[in-house]
Amino acid sequence: MSIRAASKELKKLLGKESVLDRPEDLMVYEYDASLAKGTPDLVVLPQSTEHVVAIVKTANKYKIPIVPRGAGTGLSGGSVPRQGGIVVTFSRMGRILEVDVPNRRAVVQPGVVNTELSARVAKNGLYFAPDPSSQRASTIGGNVAENSGGPHTLAQGVTVNHITGLEVVLPSGEVVEFGGKAADSVGFDLTGFFTGSEGLIGIVTKITVRLTRVAESVATLLAIYNTVDDAANTVTAITSAGITPAALEMLDGVTLRAVEDATHAGFPRDSGAVLLIELEGLREAVEEQAESVKAVCERHQARDVRRAKDDAERALLWKGRKTAFASLGRITPAYYSQDVVVPRTKIPEILRFIEGISKKYNQRIGNIFHAGDGNLHPAIMFDLRDPAQVERTHQAGFDICAQCIKMGGTITGEHGVGMEKQALMSLLFTEDDLDVMKRLHDAFNPEGTMNPQKVFPMTRGCREGVVSTVRPPEVVAEVAG
Repeated sequence: MSIRAASKELKKLLGKESVLDRPEDLMVYEYDASLAKGTPDLVVLPQSTEHVVAIVKTANKYKIPIVPRGAGTGLSGGSVPRQGGIVVTFSRMGRILEVDVPNRRAVVQPGVVNTELSARVAKNGLYFAPDPSSQRASTIGGNVAENSGGPHTLAQGVTVNHITGLEVVLPSGEVVEFGGKAADSVGFDLTGFFTGSEGLIGIVTKITVRLTRVAESVATLLAIYNTVDDAANTVTAITSAGITPAALEMLDGVTLRAVEDATHAGFPRDSGAVLLIELEGLREAVEEQAESVKAVCERHQARDVRRAKDDAERALLWKGRKTAFASLGRITPAYYSQDVVVPRTKIPEILRFIEGISKKYNQRIGNIFHAGDGNLHPAIMFDLRDPAQVERTHQAGFDICAQCIKMGGTITGEHGVGMEKQALMSLLFTEDDLDVMKRLHDAFNPEGTMNPQKVFPMTRGCREGVVSTVRPPEVVAEVAG
């Protein structure tokens, strides 16, 4: 591995301004939004597919690992260069290449920020449905790599449901295209296979997305509860009533008080939990569903159910939800946000378990999550200057993940396995399951040079692969889904 020779060659091919190798520049790319850390040897900023091909071929020539990176908002260490090597970041590939309104499609480069696409097509009555809470920063390329979700996943699905075509540079340097503008492709669904592959089998360089028409009518309700249990029980009751909200989000008392102090969104500081419920569709149907949802909430001891009176109030409530993690950052030196899933009916049980974990390890935990999907984001608050707290935080995170598996859930809903959860894969899958996945991986990436040592367990134990490095508190902020 000759980093110096590769750097010299890449500067000649892409220009000096596209290759970063000074220590002060490399430090910026040591982290994502997890607790993991790793320093790259080079950071390269391509401007075209041809540049990406040149990077991959140069890396192969000098046997240097490559790690693709979006905006670094992931929670699993997926874009952290565990073995050093070249980090490829896409801030200079952020163009919307085409908007095809009649066919409701757009073609974008991977560095397009999620909200920029919706803003571009809003005048056409369209939007890009996947909306992770980090959508003001996260890129669509990163969303594809992690198969991101968001508050509106309940009705609209995750990223894979909105991607119809991809251009990909494989680890060999070949450029291939999966899918296109058509709704379905003939043959193997390689677009679906690639989406969520966490940068282990190639680098996406062009994305064809499905655009969604803005609903005729939207109603946003805030249901207020004295207890977490009552709010959690309402979640199942709403879906059991045959209603599928566009979004069904929950904030517990710890979180909503931090949010209210930061944003003044209108969350009652004396409540135990709130549900933020959004309904959308034809006007008459939305009105009927709003009345039904209000009745269900009241039957489950909601002490009040408010409806946003206009777009400004609706936007303020969502601002509170989408800045919840940043609000927690104001009351703790650092936090470790989990991304786990349980069946919807298990939400009350897992919340009680998390409360017990909080007491067991003497760590405050705030809960903000996509309740309709059972996708939880418990935020374990700690002070990284205290090694004992850091260790307890890792223990608490591991226990929560393991319990979700026991309940029939899984260890990630939208932020990937990366390097922080790979040791847990052996709790979730059999050796045969993992062997099939590994053979698929090896068919595309036989040398293991693309984002190495991620996703697959490195040992047979449950804890050995858990990373113990942590990030500075000042950068643990508005990052989680």
